[in-house]
Amino acid sequence: MAVPVRTAYDQWTQFESFPQFMDGVESIVQTDDTHSHWKTKIGGVEREFDTEVSEQHPDERVAWKSTDGTTHAGVVTFHRLSDTESGVTVQLDWRPVGLVEKAGATIGADDRQVKADLKRFKTFVESRGSATGAWRGEVNAPGTVN
Repeated sequence: MAVPVRTAYDQWTQFESFPQFMDGVESIVQTDDTHSHWKTKIGGVEREFDTEVSEQHPDERVAWKSTDGTTHAGVVTFHRLSDTESGVTVQLDWRPVGLVEKAGATIGADDRQVKADLKRFKTFVESRGSATGAWRGEVNAPGTVN
């Protein structure tokens, strides 16, 4: 994307902006630096769940996991391509529940959704030219020492 890695990273840390570029994310309320409450509606299936940032390193990565029994986890990594360009990759792990979600996962709808959301994120951050905010705190993975 045509923004510095810092801009892409800073925007990603603004979880409450996700509904502006993530299809199916109805709302996210950040309850503190590392916890959020999500409301989603994807393929007619509504979900609410809480997440926790499990690892965060500025301009490098943000990892999260659900904390309320829903199986949902992911990591986004940021790559400096030049002073004005960056790459962003997302890995998502979730357990589909019910016929609609299992069918969607079988035909790869979830992978297509992530790719489409990343394209919308790219458009969102490039059109602004700057992030709507930033949280540059460090969160070490469980079991690691500073």
